Amino acid sequence: MSEPHSATAPRLIHLDEELLVLEKPAGMLSVPGRGPDKQDCLSRWAQTQVPGALVVHRLDMATSGLMLMARHALSQRLLGQAFEQRAIGKQYIAVVHGLMKADGDWQLIDLPLAADWPRRPLQKVDTVHGKPSQTRWQVLAHGADQTRVLLEPLTGRSHQLRVHLQAIGHPIVGDALYGPSQTGQALPPQRLLLHASSLSLRHPASEQALRFDSPAPF
Repeated sequence: MSEPHSATAPRLIHLDEELLVLEKPAGMLSVPGRGPDKQDCLSRWAQTQVPGALVVHRLDMATSGLMLMARHALSQRLLGQAFEQRAIGKQYIAVVHGLMKADGDWQLIDLPLAADWPRRPLQKVDTVHGKPSQTRWQVLAHGADQTRVLLEPLTGRSHQLRVHLQAIGHPIVGDALYGPSQTGQALPPQRLLLHASSLSLRHPASEQALRFDSPAPF
């Protein structure tokens, strides 16, 4: 199932000798895909602005928000290690279906995830073969049978936030892969309402604490 492409342009929001931070629009690939029609992506756009820029992590095509890239191989390795050691903090804003309980505290989704091989690229909860996966969430506001939430992935599995929220009965609004359309309901005609809103890390050279924020465009 395809996901809608956004015409919004990417944006470079930080650049230094070690790294760059960009805002990826919804509908743009993070890295090139297979085939000539899937070469338009954030990493290639970044390399036109900053030659030699290297990928450190990715966002789903349908997700917008902050993405970190490296200026050279050593920085790429150090930032990659920081992700593996969970030393880089990430937060997302999402709007989900239904009214989630608002008690002011962080809640935890702790459900192992694995590839849903017959339906690739979909992922699924798998308590036997799945890899440990944890997501923290906190209610920000309620709307008309929808909830605006702050999400903090503690692990970095593919489609983790989308599958975790679907699994607890609150799929993300506009999700063409895991949304209500999969149960026969009508899919809202809009983008996936998921945005990578914050990145916090130690600079790989100076060790200065850095934080980057991006307001959700919805």
